[in-house]
Amino acid sequence: MSEKQILTQIDGIIIYRNFIEDLPYNPHLKRLTREKRKLGILSEVLFWKQVRNRTFHQIDFDRQRIIGNYIVDFYVKTLGLVVEIDGLSHDFKQEYDLERTKYLESLGLKVYKISDWNVKHNLSAIMKDLEDFIIDNYS
Repeated sequence: MSEKQILTQIDGIIIYRNFIEDLPYNPHLKRLTREKRKLGILSEVLFWKQVRNRTFHQIDFDRQRIIGNYIVDFYVKTLGLVVEIDGLSHDFKQEYDLERTKYLESLGLKVYKISDWNVKHNLSAIMKDLEDFIIDNYS
């Protein structure tokens, strides 16, 4: 059994790495990821400003990451954590979202979902909830 590696600490609580190796990747989606980054969806930009350059507890987030045939909003390689910001369009895609979440979880990933509205109106609460989610799942 390999010893768990420490990634960081949140409020004095040790957070352990949970790197998921060999995730499936569809290279045909690469151009679409660049286009999605350039779109600059407000809630994604606001969230990105909170986490980019390891500013959130020294955790490295990737934006618009390809996993299998999906593009996830944010991904933390060292935790195997997907962060999805769901806008109004997701209200009409519940079945698709459920299938997507099941697929990501089948790879050993954890999925944390946030509403677009909450990012725009309750960002500090969202960041605290994300801390709690990470503590609950990776400490």
